Amino acid sequence: MTYDFLKDLGIEDVNSGVAYGPFLDKPSGGELVSESPIDGKPIATVLKASSKDYETVMNKAVAAFKSWRMVPGPKRAEVVRAIGDELRKYKEPLGKLVTLEMGKILPEGLGEVQEMIDMADFAVGQGRMLYGLTMQSERVKHRMMEQWHPLGAVGVISAFNFPVAVYSWNALLAAVCGDVTVWKPSSNTPLTAVATHRIFNRVAERFGFGEGIFNLVIGSGREVGEMMLKDPRVPLVSATGSTDVGRKVAVRVGERLGRTILELGGNNAVIVLDDADLDLVVPAVLFGAVGTAGQRCTSTRRVLLQQGISAEFTRRLLKAYEQVRIGNPLHEGTLMGPLVSKGAVSDMQAGLAKIREQGGEVIYGGEVLSGSGFESGCYVKPCIVKAKRDMPIVQDEIFAPILYLIEVKDVDEAIDVHNDVPQGLSSSMFTLNLRHAERFLSPEGSDCGIANINIGTSGAEIGGAFGGEKDTGGGRESGSDSWKQYMRRQTNTVNYSIELPLAQGIKFGD
Repeated sequence: MTYDFLKDLGIEDVNSGVAYGPFLDKPSGGELVSESPIDGKPIATVLKASSKDYETVMNKAVAAFKSWRMVPGPKRAEVVRAIGDELRKYKEPLGKLVTLEMGKILPEGLGEVQEMIDMADFAVGQGRMLYGLTMQSERVKHRMMEQWHPLGAVGVISAFNFPVAVYSWNALLAAVCGDVTVWKPSSNTPLTAVATHRIFNRVAERFGFGEGIFNLVIGSGREVGEMMLKDPRVPLVSATGSTDVGRKVAVRVGERLGRTILELGGNNAVIVLDDADLDLVVPAVLFGAVGTAGQRCTSTRRVLLQQGISAEFTRRLLKAYEQVRIGNPLHEGTLMGPLVSKGAVSDMQAGLAKIREQGGEVIYGGEVLSGSGFESGCYVKPCIVKAKRDMPIVQDEIFAPILYLIEVKDVDEAIDVHNDVPQGLSSSMFTLNLRHAERFLSPEGSDCGIANINIGTSGAEIGGAFGGEKDTGGGRESGSDSWKQYMRRQTNTVNYSIELPLAQGIKFGD
């Protein structure tokens, strides 16, 4: 099937996947065919980066940084503002490409591009707010202050589930901070990266910054990814992926004392207390567990139900699941599309086998769908499992629409079970009791980077810093003061006296 929106985005049958602004004509890293999980058919081919191509791009990036860092922050922000405007023009075709290549439903694909636009708006303002502090010196006629300077070439390794939004969190903030970016996207979603780079770089060229500011290297993790992790010219690597991948990234970059921003696995829970408003809880859990076919790092994996409300909540949730329309995510009315690949389907089925072995009771779904409209083999029914906290599988994140229901007797046990997993990304409590809510947000409550009251675990806004604790990696991206990670802090002292006093009153010499 031919999709007209591909032409609008400049996607051809064969596309270069390597760019330092302009695309390299013939990258030498081999071919990558992007197949849609919607129907299993090829969309287009991408030519990957070799080690030689990576070097070409990095040399251009390092050279560009030397001039880009000296452009005033508000001027850099003007480029980002124009990128946001360009994304507005291409929101529909780019959103459709996200859906076609990744499988999330079209409203989510369009929402992801809107998140990029919102991020551009946020970053524009940040261009005038790269604040440092002034401090009082203990020495007479001395002034102390801190400054924030651009860091360098930032490596961005993004995952398939948010193939463009997470890149924008990094690239747009890095740009206003005076950095250049080198992007290695997921091999599952290379075409969205090609299309996004075209949009970004078209704007950069218009402002006279067409080389080395935004850079793209589509290639294998074993070759291109390893080069980036070990490259001392890349002072910061921002990586999104599984906890296992994050550990490898941390070790490789840490060996050379580089910095990392790690956005890794989540095992997110919603606590539902007896006084919760179920009219809020059920749709929140449904979207959290079924949205993006359970392939968000913030997807709801566990619901911890106080015993008094458990039966009624389960009845309502089962009814809601029965109304989920599964099918082509480009079609209006579809609520859940396919998983990203047949491999993801296999992982889900293997996880369900372990769940049953460990005593979990599947009370809804889990089947692989077949027949008309499901020919790709990537469609499944979302799954609900009655589980117990001591099942080993509950400690792991299965990146699929599997939801555990676990009963707890009170708020103490709920918080204990909630925190008793290695991951610590997103969390939520539904209650009308102010004391329980405030406790959940206190130091003895949720141990996650995100904690919500009366909303679900998914759908964070860009204004707040995004990220988690423990095995989630500790990174923070997007809003608040996340911009500081893309800069280096410098403390300055200026002596405007005619003497040279030492700090702490030290006397040296006569």
